[in-house]
Amino acid sequence: MKARKTIMKYIKNIDHETVLPLAEEVTIQPGQIVSKTLAQNDAVSITLFAFDKGEEIGTHDSSGDAMVQVIKGTGRFTVGGNVHHVEAGNVLVMPAKIPHAVFAEEPFVMLLTVVFPHDQQ
Repeated sequence: MKARKTIMKYIKNIDHETVLPLAEEVTIQPGQIVSKTLAQNDAVSITLFAFDKGEEIGTHDSSGDAMVQVIKGTGRFTVGGNVHHVEAGNVLVMPAKIPHAVFAEEPFVMLLTVVFPHDQQ
């Protein structure tokens, strides 16, 4: 009998080798922001978010570049004082160390990918 090789999964909380509608991997909940971490390490963070209308993440910054891809609906992103309305199918990169915020003028779903600097401790 052959020993089964253990396979390390770097992406978690989502089926592997399965075609999935990404927007359905999180559910918009009344009055909430729902998040599902797909990967988290020193180099990258990938998180799926679902925002109900009126929910927000206040102004903050990140040590890495943050790219949002809106999958469903439209999100309002304020980056360094500039407002961007990002619709489903579009992306926005928020540069490292620049203050940014997210607001849901309508329910929406987004995928956030943050790439951290190689020398980050």
